[in-house]
Amino acid sequence: MSAALACAAIMLVALIGQALRPQHRLLIVTGGAGAACLVSALAGTATTGALLAAVPWDVLVMLIALGLLSELLVESRLFGALAVLSTRRTQADPRRLMVLFAVGMYLISGLVNNLTAILIVLPILLRLYKLLGVTQRFLSWSLGLLLVACNLGGAATPIGDFPAILLLGQGRMQFTDYLVAAAPPTAVALALLIAIVMVVVRPTRDLDDGPVRRRLTIAVIVALYRNVRLDLRRLVPAGLALAAMIVAWMTVPPTVVGPELICWLGVGAALAVAPRDGERLLRTRIEMDGALFLLALFVMVGAVSKAGAFAAIARWLTELPVPAPLQLALFLVLAAVLTGLFSAGPSMAGLLEVAAALAARMSPTAVYVGLALAVCAGSSLFLTAATSGPMAQIMTERAGLRDPQGRTISFGFFQFMPTGLLAFAVILAVGVGYAMLLVAA
Repeated sequence: MSAALACAAIMLVALIGQALRPQHRLLIVTGGAGAACLVSALAGTATTGALLAAVPWDVLVMLIALGLLSELLVESRLFGALAVLSTRRTQADPRRLMVLFAVGMYLISGLVNNLTAILIVLPILLRLYKLLGVTQRFLSWSLGLLLVACNLGGAATPIGDFPAILLLGQGRMQFTDYLVAAAPPTAVALALLIAIVMVVVRPTRDLDDGPVRRRLTIAVIVALYRNVRLDLRRLVPAGLALAAMIVAWMTVPPTVVGPELICWLGVGAALAVAPRDGERLLRTRIEMDGALFLLALFVMVGAVSKAGAFAAIARWLTELPVPAPLQLALFLVLAAVLTGLFSAGPSMAGLLEVAAALAARMSPTAVYVGLALAVCAGSSLFLTAATSGPMAQIMTERAGLRDPQGRTISFGFFQFMPTGLLAFAVILAVGVGYAMLLVAA
C-alpha cells in the first residue's frame, strides 16, 4: 500500500502544481508521470511499458481527430454568418442575446470541444456587448452562464467533452445509450439555470438598452460581417463527415469497428477532400499540448491504479453500511468536489475505476451518466476548473469593455463565482436526482 500512497501523492502534487502554475503545467505533469513510473518500477507494481500500454490511446485519437474537425468548421466561416443571424433575430436585445448564446453554446459544445466553442463564439459576443455598453453585473452573469452552458453541452453528447469521450472510447457506454440518457438531464439543468438567472437574478435590470443603441449595434455587426460568406468547400465535407460518423457510431457494433476508428476514418475523409488544407491542418492545428497533458495524466492514473489505490477506494465505498443508491449519491458528490479542485480530466480518469465497481452492483447508466453530470457540475464550480474558463478571462480582458460610466469591467475568478456556485448546486442536484431515478427504475 506504500506504493499506492506514493503514486497518489505524486499525482496530487502534480495536479495541484499545474493548477497553481498553469504556465508550467506540461513540465509539471510530465515530471509527475516520470516520477510515478519510477515509483512503480521500484515497487514492482508496474513497468513503464505496462503503464504506457494501459494508456487509452483510442481516446487520444478521438480527441485529436475531433479537434481537427472543429478546425474545419471554424474555417468554413459558419459562425460569422451565425453572428449576423443571431443579432438580427434578437434585435440586439441583451435578454434575448443572453438566452440565445447560452442555448447556442450548449448545442455547439455538443459537437466541438469547449475551448474551440469559446474561441469562435466569445469574440462575437464581446463585440456585441461593447456596442451595447453592458454593466459589470450583466457581463459576469452572462459570460458565466455561457461557460456553464458550454460544459453542459459537452456532457450532453458522447463527443462533446473529454469525460464523455472517455466513456465512449473505453466502451463503458454506447453512443446512442449515452446520448439518450445524458441529453435530457443536461437540457433540464440548462433550462433551470436560465430560468433562475432570468427570473430571480435578473442581470439585465440595470441596463440602458434603448432602441437607438440596439439599431446601431445591429448596423455595426452587419457591416462587420457583410463580406462573410460560407466556405462550402470546407463546410460540406466537415458536415457530411460528422453526420456519417454519428450514424456509424449509432449503428455499427463497437466490437466490429471501434468508435475511434470511425472517428479517424471520418475526419480523414473530410481532410482528404481538400488535400492541401488537410495537410496544413494536420501539420499546424493538432493540439499536442492537450494530448501530452492527457498522456501524462493517464500514466499517473495508471500507476495509482496498478498500485491498488482505486481498488481500495472502491472497496471502502461499496462496503459502507448504507443502501447502494446512497453510496452512489456520495460518490457523485465526491466526484463533483474533486472536479472543482482538479478539473474534469483528472477527476474522470481517476474515478472511472471506482465507478466500474459501483456499476457492477447497480445500473451502469445511472453510474456513468451520473458521474458525467457530477464532473460537469464540478467543472462549473470555479473559473479554473474548465479549460475554457481562463481563456474566457483572457479574451474579456483583451476586449477592453467599459460600462456606461466609463469604468473598466472584467471577468475573472470572483466575478464568475456566483454563477459557478449556482450552477454547481443545480447540475449536481439534477445529476444525483436523475441517477436515483435510473437506479429505482
